[in-house]
Amino acid sequence: MPEVVFRHDPSRTMAEQDVPGHNRWHPDVPVATQVRPGQEFRIECREWTDGQIGNNDSANDVRDVDLDRCHMLSGPIGVEGAEPGDLLVVDILDLGPIPQQTGPVCGQGWGYSGIFAKVNGGGFLTDHYPDAYKAIWDFHGQQCDSRHVPGVRMHGITHPGLFGVAPSADLLERWNSRERALIATDPDRVPPLALPPLADGTLAGTAT
Repeated sequence: MPEVVFRHDPSRTMAEQDVPGHNRWHPDVPVATQVRPGQEFRIECREWTDGQIGNNDSANDVRDVDLDRCHMLSGPIGVEGAEPGDLLVVDILDLGPIPQQTGPVCGQGWGYSGIFAKVNGGGFLTDHYPDAYKAIWDFHGQQCDSRHVPGVRMHGITHPGLFGVAPSADLLERWNSRERALIATDPDRVPPLALPPLADGTLAGTAT
């Protein structure tokens, strides 16, 4: 079994982990662990809303989710010898939920699909579907079914989630300038065309 280089306790938020992860792409977020080129390793991840979505029959948690503290990421993971501008190739060898666990946190025997409310997050079809919706899916090996979608059973093709490479300070400023210009084209749009950097809800790993 490959070494676990980032661990996660499902009973604690990402900020409460022994080594906290992060939810912002920024060059000043300190590296949480180092790996070697060619090394096989495991990373334990937390559900992207940091456990805000519950295994229940109400979509109010999707409607009211605090998006400022979402997109919890494990890491950052440093690569020994890597320099800015290098091409980084990462092969995902295996992927799946927390094995053999049941509990209140997404991944502990269940998952969910949902639609954001227009007033909080929205999406491409919010004018047609302005309200929040949620379906809970119970895992059975590689298959799942849902009490909210009767008669449907799906074979799991697990989504890898969100991962990437931290930007340099220069690239981050270029991103932010581009997003500010996009927002300025329709600043009152609901949902917004883009989001500027948000201080509220920031988790920056071990940064002080």
